Amino acid sequence: DMTVCILGSPTPFLPVLLEGGTRCPGAMVLCLSPTWASRVPSETSPGAWSLLLSRGVSFKVGGHSTLETFVPPRRANYVTGTFAPGDPEGGWVGELARDLDCPTGGSVPLAHRLQDTLVARWVLAARANLPVPPTLAFVLGARGDLPAEPVAPGVRLVRLEDPQGQQSLVQEEVGAFLGGTAMEPYSQVGTGGVGGWAWPGLPWCHRESQKPAEEGEGYGQGAMSPRGGRACPVPCPPGSPAPRLPMALRICTLVCRSWGDRPQLCQVACAVGRAESPVRHGAALPQGLDSSLQQWGVVAPSQRQALATRLREATEAAMAALLATEAELSPQQRGGTRAHTDILGEHGAGDTAGARGHPAVLSAVSPSPSPGVDFLLACVDDTLELVALATNSQRCLETCVLAEAMGRSVGEPRGDLPRLLAEAMLHRAQCHLVEGKDILLIGAGGVSKSFVWEAARDYGLRIHLVESDPEHFAAGLVQTFLPYDSREHRRDEEHAERVLELLRSRGLRPHACLSYWDDCVVLAALVCQGLGLRGPAPAAVRLEFGAGGVGVRLVENAGQCHAHAARLWRDLRDDADHPGIGLGWGNAMLLMEYVPGTEHDVDLVVFEGRLLGAWVSDNGPTRVPAFLETAACLPSCLPADRQAQLVRAALECCRACGLRDGVFNVELKLGPAGPRLLEINPRMGGFYLRDWIREVYGPDLLLAAVLVALGVPPVLPARPAPRTHLAGVMCLGSEHGETLANGGGMEALRELHGRGLVRLNRLFEEPEGAGEYEEPLLSVACAGATLAEACERLLGLCQGLGIDSPRYPVDYFLSHFK
Repeated sequence: DMTVCILGSPTPFLPVLLEGGTRCPGAMVLCLSPTWASRVPSETSPGAWSLLLSRGVSFKVGGHSTLETFVPPRRANYVTGTFAPGDPEGGWVGELARDLDCPTGGSVPLAHRLQDTLVARWVLAARANLPVPPTLAFVLGARGDLPAEPVAPGVRLVRLEDPQGQQSLVQEEVGAFLGGTAMEPYSQVGTGGVGGWAWPGLPWCHRESQKPAEEGEGYGQGAMSPRGGRACPVPCPPGSPAPRLPMALRICTLVCRSWGDRPQLCQVACAVGRAESPVRHGAALPQGLDSSLQQWGVVAPSQRQALATRLREATEAAMAALLATEAELSPQQRGGTRAHTDILGEHGAGDTAGARGHPAVLSAVSPSPSPGVDFLLACVDDTLELVALATNSQRCLETCVLAEAMGRSVGEPRGDLPRLLAEAMLHRAQCHLVEGKDILLIGAGGVSKSFVWEAARDYGLRIHLVESDPEHFAAGLVQTFLPYDSREHRRDEEHAERVLELLRSRGLRPHACLSYWDDCVVLAALVCQGLGLRGPAPAAVRLEFGAGGVGVRLVENAGQCHAHAARLWRDLRDDADHPGIGLGWGNAMLLMEYVPGTEHDVDLVVFEGRLLGAWVSDNGPTRVPAFLETAACLPSCLPADRQAQLVRAALECCRACGLRDGVFNVELKLGPAGPRLLEINPRMGGFYLRDWIREVYGPDLLLAAVLVALGVPPVLPARPAPRTHLAGVMCLGSEHGETLANGGGMEALRELHGRGLVRLNRLFEEPEGAGEYEEPLLSVACAGATLAEACERLLGLCQGLGIDSPRYPVDYFLSHFK
């Protein structure tokens, strides 16, 4: 069973538990007492512990919850809970969640780290490149969670060997800090304990804590709003002649570690109060960002949208920096090898005081001790900018949950917060569920499938590979290599028996069996049937054979048809003439009607006939009379209703063929009368599709295929939203081989790919086929905030590298993407 365990108070997590119970009934379990769980030494990770649940409250469809006793105890696949410092339940929650062998969303050490102002300022400034207020910090002794000499814009660190007799040094540093040019724009200064204490000898500074200093702790002070830094291109609101009380604004955001370990902003909530005291969680009811900005005088919708975009960017940058620095910590510093911050509350502050003058500040609110990332909304050089102050966690979740509930009470639709958090937790649990599973893979494929071996390692899969080539490069990358020549696929029933004998002789009992290689899907289905494993029925995958558009040609009359067929029968006789395009099944030809319209791919995840996920991509016009792919884009530029037509048509075609379990790729054309089927590939989409879908939407088709084969319905985004737009073009050896190899183009593409500026997918090591039987050598793609931007970048790249030419007009291939 998959088990997501929430330890401690249910208050901040209740909507997530209810949502998770609807998505995966019974998977979400609430543990309210330390007596309901136990820790046992891990069987898979030496030195770690497994968390076993003997009791818990489980959640099911419709909001139903049940207090259950689990016999035998349930093993947790993902654990999180109330780790906030000072929480009355933090003790036993932190102890149960320490050093677990499953993914853990947070820990007590990580929660303390989030609330350390000095660490936060360093991470936000040095690693997230966010503006922070000028900050002076004093630290006693060494700090294992900071570099020896931390360098961050706006942050000065002074190390003190002994707190005794250092008053003159401290006063000198503080005087220089307050009198420096960086402090000229400021009218207020905040002081606070870094690590929970304050320096006792500074009479002009407000002391917020009297806790004695401990080794590694320190004292910090900083301005409440900075001058400089990167400004948001939003003009400051004009001054109003009517007097207004100085008010403070807290901007609270919640961000989670989503698909592919990427930060994703889940929700924003604001609170307003008087400027002379911090706006703390629970002191004011939350309200929306847009109405708050209007209240602050930001009238133009474009300005509010620009600020909202900048807030998302800053929040996600802070989370990414936090995750990167956490990865550098030791397991002991994190609270376990598998402990990471998965949910981060971030909040900012600003006020109306000083909004009229120059260098006007939306001013002074000292960092709150409650969790989040504090932002100041400051007016600097007549533009509004967000300034990061500190990181925290936990309480922002409660604020955002309250805002969600308040919205529903006045008829607002359900927000995305519970869904996004539940999906993230369930996804991490499923990743843990596949660890250590034995997967029988039929057919290794070529260089275009090299990602499989790295992904298998990252997911902890034990791959047992059946492959016809005894010298295949993947032989040393798998748990077990089983060389067996199955290229004569008309004997696949016999091959299946031989593969089953190989497994029995090795004592292998795989948990799942699958294939992503066209030639091997029937053999994989037969082996699944022999092992009693989940997968498509052999009859369902015996479709027409062929791959890559090789040999496909438009013919206008019977004479052209017979001539082309004769040429194919002469040139393509068996697998040796062109491996990997289905000639192991024979070289019979198929004549089909030419279908007009635009061409599209639909990649589907289907479980027991139910659609769990679908992604539509567009293909550019081909070089008629050939049908080799030229260009593509994702997401589709079609309207939502036309995409829905394609998805429904693809699903019904799969069901009609008996394809009820698996990840499938369906190619269709869309004309004025609707979708028309071209072909069904009863396996994961090839070429660049797995990589692109991960980049744009997050989910991994390979992991989805493994989960379906294991009998587990994959958790996928219920409402997928694209993170970016991709446009790509295919390169051919005949057209681009010389330019790429000898003109430095290939080296340039590799360098750009390494910097994340292009996406490069090698399909073959060397040009495959020749003339009208040629296959694409590689795919190169560019990303953009819009499809037009992605296409513009791609066209410029292709022109610069010589990929675009009169014989290969990239501009024409991209012309459909509008």
